[in-house]
Amino acid sequence: MDDRLRRWRLVLGGDADGTGCALGGTDAQMDGALAALYNGGGGEGAGERSGGLGASAPRVARWLGDIRSYFPSTVVQVMQKDAVERLNLTRLLLEPEMLEAVEPDVHMVGTLLSLNRVMPEKARESARALVRKVVSELERRLVQKTKAAVTGALDRSARTHRPKRVADIDWDRTIRANLKNYLPERNTVVPSRLVGYGRRQRAVQREVVLCIDQSGSMAASVVYSSVFGAVLASMRSLRTSLVVFDTAVVDLTDQLHDPVELLFGTQLGGGTDINRAIAYSQGLITRPTDSIFILISDLYEGGIRQEMLRRVAQMTAAGVQVIVLLALSDEGAPFYDRDNAAALAAMGVPAFACTPDAFPALMAAAIERRDIGQWAEKELERTAT
Repeated sequence: MDDRLRRWRLVLGGDADGTGCALGGTDAQMDGALAALYNGGGGEGAGERSGGLGASAPRVARWLGDIRSYFPSTVVQVMQKDAVERLNLTRLLLEPEMLEAVEPDVHMVGTLLSLNRVMPEKARESARALVRKVVSELERRLVQKTKAAVTGALDRSARTHRPKRVADIDWDRTIRANLKNYLPERNTVVPSRLVGYGRRQRAVQREVVLCIDQSGSMAASVVYSSVFGAVLASMRSLRTSLVVFDTAVVDLTDQLHDPVELLFGTQLGGGTDINRAIAYSQGLITRPTDSIFILISDLYEGGIRQEMLRRVAQMTAAGVQVIVLLALSDEGAPFYDRDNAAALAAMGVPAFACTPDAFPALMAAAIERRDIGQWAEKELERTAT
């Protein structure tokens, strides 16, 4: 059978009449797994998708096992997400046998967190195991990069006028500081003073407050933020706080040592009161000029909008580095309140989405107090090419 024809047959589904070829063996089993989720049938009502998985958790669990044997993990994750959304399988995720068959990913963790309060005890252990597997994978992927970027930025941000080694000299700043000593006949600058990087300090150098919107649309951002919060909290040079909010505010800083427990302390869904969350976060900041406040939200405010904007203005005026992330995920452009984003941008606080892989570089830029708007533009250009 022509491979292209075979692939079209799997894509189109239905019987063999449409393509003139029949499937057998593994291909037929793959087709059955796809049909159970995407079966649209023919004739009247063609194109409407209906599920063939029924309401049985054991049957769904077998289907999950089948697709993991037929498709790569990236495809499995897409199919799982479609199954939850199209076939309304949310209730079945509470069954331990189904959780054990699921391919762990960030979206599945978000779905489980949204069910946290209604999850029966027998399913909770399986859910925690799945969440821990995802968190461990994210830590493996992100921890080293984050620590290297942040540590390097802290070292560079500590300045000295008496660098002990040539490698410690910040040549760009040294040249700028000595331009008045330029000798045109020699085409050179004679430095009367050096500017260098200071030695690593063990004391707290920056306060970081992560303030996370836990509305349902922010599920992936909550998962990534919890992992990054735990990484930052492990660094002695930073004092990290983590706050989650809907219409209420919950401080989860004391759970940063265990991101899994932290995630189960969140409650996805509900309304949004950004103003209240910012007000609480202001109280955590003791050294404004050495502080970084990161608000992760789609900016749909259910509280007092003008008060929210006023508080952000207060923080920036006090010297706090304020960053607004519309999403911290791999999902691309998020839905967000454009009016609030524009109002923040007018105050010099750009709002943009950030991928998890770019977050360590963002933290480094914030620690060095670089222009975050320019950093975001360069990052967007980099990812577009």
